[in-house]
Amino acid sequence: MAEERTQQGKPADGTESHDPDFPEAFLAFMRQGWRDTELPVGPRPEVPNHAKRRAALAAAFPGETLVIPTGNEKVRANDTDHRFRPGSDFAYLTGDLEPDSVLVLRPNGDATLFMRPRSSRKTDEFFRSRHGELWVGRRPTLKEKSTELGLPTADLTELDAALAELAPGRTRVLRGFDARVDAAVRPYDGARADGQPGRDRELAIAISELKLVKDEWEIAQLQEACDATVRGFEDVARALPADRAVSERLLEGIFALRARHDGNEVGYGSIVGAGEHATILHWVHNHGVTRPGELLLMDMGVENRNLYTADVTRVLPVDGRFTPLQRQVYDAVYAAQQAGIEMCKPGVAFRDVHLASMRVLAEALKDLGLLPVSVDEAMDPTSTVYRRWTLHGTSHMLGIDVHDCANARKEMYRDGPLGEGYVLTVEPGLYFQPEDELVPEELRGIGVRIEDDILVTADGPVNLSAGLPRRSDEVETWLAEQREAGPRLPG
Repeated sequence: MAEERTQQGKPADGTESHDPDFPEAFLAFMRQGWRDTELPVGPRPEVPNHAKRRAALAAAFPGETLVIPTGNEKVRANDTDHRFRPGSDFAYLTGDLEPDSVLVLRPNGDATLFMRPRSSRKTDEFFRSRHGELWVGRRPTLKEKSTELGLPTADLTELDAALAELAPGRTRVLRGFDARVDAAVRPYDGARADGQPGRDRELAIAISELKLVKDEWEIAQLQEACDATVRGFEDVARALPADRAVSERLLEGIFALRARHDGNEVGYGSIVGAGEHATILHWVHNHGVTRPGELLLMDMGVENRNLYTADVTRVLPVDGRFTPLQRQVYDAVYAAQQAGIEMCKPGVAFRDVHLASMRVLAEALKDLGLLPVSVDEAMDPTSTVYRRWTLHGTSHMLGIDVHDCANARKEMYRDGPLGEGYVLTVEPGLYFQPEDELVPEELRGIGVRIEDDILVTADGPVNLSAGLPRRSDEVETWLAEQREAGPRLPG
């Protein structure tokens, strides 16, 4: 019989093809003389928050069982894996950050977390398996994890039997995260294996819509991520020389150091665009260099240790001062962002935030002599020619994903109103491509985006990333202050 293998082609017991055949004398010696320990764990303070979310989700599907996997480690190359990042919806409902785990939420609201427990000393896993604690560190026991998360736990080896007992017509699965789970619970309504469309799709939608409103704990997590992001931008500014070139990757790495030290890691691939690279909306190659006299656009965010991320963009004049033309473009984008932020109130249509920013940009493009029609004509949905210089939308939801709530229905998100407790970005931009012959030569290669993370409250918008200046004169002053303070290590 061929050896059992996981969905990524590796032996299920966690061994590797290059592992040696150990002699029995060594194996016997390794099995003895180990002291047992217990982790000093207690319930996390956010346990009630996760319990409320699970209860709300169960109430949306009465009488049904819901299966939510976190996903597995992904191969980077041969026998090395990418650093594991839990599935966002799973983490939102449990707070668990370990790979392979699966949440099963029963019709009565009871939940069980199936997980890979601590390596037992009754087998050789603890020193022979790629999952063993001598290789990857101490995992919690079932009891320790249950205490920490306030959830009943079960050994992952019991999952197949538990899934086999589920009634197909009364079970929904969050698909696309764990091939083992997808195969064990086939779609009931003829949907594709990823659950699109069908009953499983409705589960993904429900979780996304629960995530639209952030509770107090989540807001605190986002504030923590924004504060760390502010420190990361300060680190970069302190290392950015005014009079010579440095690589975009150096600046990316400086921010990544802060993200890894103060949080989990970066929330998304950092965009560090010097000069004309700032006009490329998702520039992540970061292999260019800064040049005095040009602008530097940086779109970066720290993901905190509970996986909530900031998403902030700033544009700096490398030599410390904006040229008159750079300032004109920058101030136009600032005015557009301010108009969008002021719209972030409960009951305001999500799309109206975008339109408020876009009208200001259209007016600025008219002032620059670029619009071939009037501002009103450009803003007409049958035209939108202004978007040649600003392709993207102004906002997206933010939370445990940088693009949070992505599965929510249009009427609840893109075509719906803002609600109290929503957190969204406001990030207008103007981008004049180097090859654009419809703009004057002096504008070509200039890209400006300003982005902040905005909490919607009954008392008005709250800028969670306000620790970084936005006005052009304040940016110049801040940059000079950071340079005067000098480089620092996170601490």
